[in-house]
Amino acid sequence: MSAERDPLPSWRSTPTRDAILGFVEAVTTGADAVPPAERIAVFDNDGTLWTEKPMPTQLHYIVQQWAAAARADPALADRQPYRAAATGDFAWIGGAFDKHYAGDDSELQVIIAALLETTVGMSVEDYQSAVTEFYRVAKHLTLGRAYSTTVYQPMIELLRYLEEHGFSCYIVSGGDRDFMRPISEDYYGISPERVIGSAVGLRYDAGSNEVTYAAELSFFDDGPEKPIRIWSRIGRRPILAAGNSNGDIPMLRFVQGHPRSLSLLVHHDDHADRGDLPYDKGAELALSSAAASGFTVVSVGADWGAVFPEE
Repeated sequence: MSAERDPLPSWRSTPTRDAILGFVEAVTTGADAVPPAERIAVFDNDGTLWTEKPMPTQLHYIVQQWAAAARADPALADRQPYRAAATGDFAWIGGAFDKHYAGDDSELQVIIAALLETTVGMSVEDYQSAVTEFYRVAKHLTLGRAYSTTVYQPMIELLRYLEEHGFSCYIVSGGDRDFMRPISEDYYGISPERVIGSAVGLRYDAGSNEVTYAAELSFFDDGPEKPIRIWSRIGRRPILAAGNSNGDIPMLRFVQGHPRSLSLLVHHDDHADRGDLPYDKGAELALSSAAASGFTVVSVGADWGAVFPEE
């Protein structure tokens, strides 16, 4: 391979890299190659394709919306999560997600209800414009760099490598589908129609000829919902999946129903000096069961020679 272009230059020469290269070669060459139409790869977004710490990018956007709403209507500042956003006390928000990981969704439901309040009645185009503007000016909260440069360079290389070998790649995220679509092509090279994510209910208003957001969540694309959404949108069982959390386990297992498959579990075990904070919270079950489940663990610290692209 030394005389050829390195397809994964940000990946160190490790057994993990070898497993990826070997898998792709096995399913794309020879008489028993998987037909191109069946070469489907699905990727989680937060924590898999880009950083999700100290908070998911969408939560950064939503906190800004809540703080603005509290300034416009001070009465909102008396209740959560508007109070946390207005005061900059993110401990309550973080605690809500900690409780979610522990099986208690009571406070997460409060967050979801407030999230829905930010878009109810808004047209899909207006939301797209607002999100696009956020991405244009927002900086990562701790890295201080544009979100476009907080994507994981090794995963971008993997996307391109798969596409070069006839794969169709999709994003399958617990994040909001319409929050990812404005940047999926620029950041990941994945077209908007290949973005599968959580969705707020939609309504068509004949009078204004607009599609607008309703006051309820249509579905939360996490855990067992991921295989359902994959099938409903793609109609095929993928042969490669990549995720990083307990909520990705069903997706990682779903691809294993195909006789030729690879399930990648990204483990955030690096040192903070490279910008990717180490953490296991929310991935404990996935990590502890990885060997028994046949998941290939991708170590950020050991397998990636670089984490982010150059600014």
